[in-house]
Amino acid sequence: MRIEKILLNNFRIYSGLNEIDFNHLKDKNISLIAGKNGFGKTSFLTSMIWGLYGNLMTQVESKYKKDIQSAGGYESYRKTLLNHNVLKQSESKQNETLEFFVEIHLVDVMIPSIPCKKVVIRRTYHYKSKKESLKILIDGHENELTKKVGYDVFINDFILPREIAKFFFFDAEKIVTLAEAKSKSELRALSKAYSEVLGIKKYEDLKLNLNTLLTKMRRSGVSEKDELKIANLEKQRDELSDLVRHNDSKLSDYIEEIENYRHKIDQHQEQLIREGNEMTLEKLNELKSKRDQLKKSHLNLKNELRTLIDLIPLAISQNQLKSLVDQIKVELKIKNSSIDKGLLAEEFGQFEAEFHSGLSDIIKDDQLAHQMKEYIRKLSSARLENIEDPSSESEILLDFDDETSRKIIATYEYIQNSFKVQFNGIVKREKEIRQELNRVLKKIKQGEVRKGNPLAKKLREEKEEWISKIKTIEIKKQGLIEEIGSLKHREASNHKVLSELLKKSNLLKTDKKKYEVTLDLLEKLDRLTARIKEEKKYSLQKSIQLGLGKLMHKNDFVRDVNVRIDEDVMDIDLINQNGNVIDKDGLSKGEQQLYATALLKALVDESGINFPIFIDSPLQKFDKEHSSNVIEQFYPTISEQVVLFPLLEKELSKAEYALLKPNLNGVYLINNNEEGSSIEECKISELYNKFNQQHVLAH
Repeated sequence: MRIEKILLNNFRIYSGLNEIDFNHLKDKNISLIAGKNGFGKTSFLTSMIWGLYGNLMTQVESKYKKDIQSAGGYESYRKTLLNHNVLKQSESKQNETLEFFVEIHLVDVMIPSIPCKKVVIRRTYHYKSKKESLKILIDGHENELTKKVGYDVFINDFILPREIAKFFFFDAEKIVTLAEAKSKSELRALSKAYSEVLGIKKYEDLKLNLNTLLTKMRRSGVSEKDELKIANLEKQRDELSDLVRHNDSKLSDYIEEIENYRHKIDQHQEQLIREGNEMTLEKLNELKSKRDQLKKSHLNLKNELRTLIDLIPLAISQNQLKSLVDQIKVELKIKNSSIDKGLLAEEFGQFEAEFHSGLSDIIKDDQLAHQMKEYIRKLSSARLENIEDPSSESEILLDFDDETSRKIIATYEYIQNSFKVQFNGIVKREKEIRQELNRVLKKIKQGEVRKGNPLAKKLREEKEEWISKIKTIEIKKQGLIEEIGSLKHREASNHKVLSELLKKSNLLKTDKKKYEVTLDLLEKLDRLTARIKEEKKYSLQKSIQLGLGKLMHKNDFVRDVNVRIDEDVMDIDLINQNGNVIDKDGLSKGEQQLYATALLKALVDESGINFPIFIDSPLQKFDKEHSSNVIEQFYPTISEQVVLFPLLEKELSKAEYALLKPNLNGVYLINNNEEGSSIEECKISELYNKFNQQHVLAH
């Protein structure tokens, strides 16, 4: 299925009739609609959703539900879709035919049992009469099938189911919410989308209807005594169910509100960076504290260095210092040797005296005793004479005391061994701290210079306000999650009591057979849906893994993908080379968007639905390499027709545009003036020239 043509008449920012013809080169699948922010890219996507689904557009995306609630209901919201300038002009002319419409021409539509070349869907709103009309033509004529089933049902069943339309009309920057799903409600929403895309929802709806039928049959056999109890329990069940739905909706609003604030914060952060000052007051104070610490460390190092500098002259004259130390060592040896010889002489003398005294008592032969005494005396004298006298070779020149000598020797050994390493280390650390201090001082200076910038100040204030609001909403969100948990616990308890009461019912004979058949059918449906989910999850895993392999520039970053489905909750694990689950929070924004993009493509592929893909902000958050992968691997293969809405030069450079050219079917530029926006078709080679001319005229 392809869109051949789209007509917008007075829809929001688009003034008058705007027609886009996509029927150019059938072998090229990408069309590009470019325009500046505020020129109408989002309005174009809204026109498609409204044109197809009208008041049911709230079932496509929660954003539209919120917009309609803010406007005060669908009737009030619908009035805002008329171009303001056209409305203003018509009020002075009393134009009774004032209207706006969206018309979509589809070709290659497969409708069972009906030959079909073209389907035209036109939704019109007549402003004065407040009437909305929908017309569907098949090959130029109204068809009984569309009338019989109803136009909205026909679009939902044969064109594009509204439950999964969000996967075909999406903001590429916002799909990272798929990658960030963590809470039960978010994972449940992912599982619901999975079921809708794979067609499992029809079976789930059938199971719900069968369960309702079983309840009715059980009610028919309940005694009068239990009837009142069951009625009260069912009332409580409905009330609890309504509260859970309300809180789930409120939780979704909180999540979306937080996401919107984060998006605004990111935009302000980028603008602050462009202004040259993204620095908050807290960051500025941190830098000043760091500056003080660095100054203190720098002063300590300078003191250490000053101590070492006193030794530099000694380090320079190491040869002279060595001679000094050698002389000191010689003099110490002389002193020590002199002391040792005197002590030995005294010891030998004492020994001889004690020996002579004791020898007389042991040896009675006087001659032998005299000979032994003489021998000992000669031996002692010889030993003393053999001790060298250093004073014979050297002389005392310095005569330092022992403490001074030891200090000089220790200083010399320190200079020889540790001084150089310690000195170089301190010099290196001093240089590093000085450089870091200069960088910090420069940042502080930049922050303080820009502190008075009114725009930067305003941006910072708004950013801080939104951060504060996010914290407040997060607290409310957590409280709501706890409340939902409590309600669901009460719901489960209610269901258990109600089931026990209904089990006591006595069914009529005919109802009993119906009951048994219905139970058997429910069991078969349970097995069928479980088998479909299990079979489909493997193809989904493979599709996600292949998509990541093509899009990510990190080879083998994701080794495997594991889809986990537990009743109504679905989660997806990315497995790295070590077999560990990758923390998706640890992925960069660009990588999260790549993962969400791969998941999106896998869901679209698995749905088997052939419908054009519309992508707003197609290359946000991607670096050059990832952008190239997305342009060359993703857009040419995701669908037979892809319509992109980029911001030229900001997110689509000329080099990236060159990569798109081989697959471009046509390019269009949104122009804007006082009356509104209009769409102009351009030659593929002239898009940037036209865009630059538009920029020059605007200034």
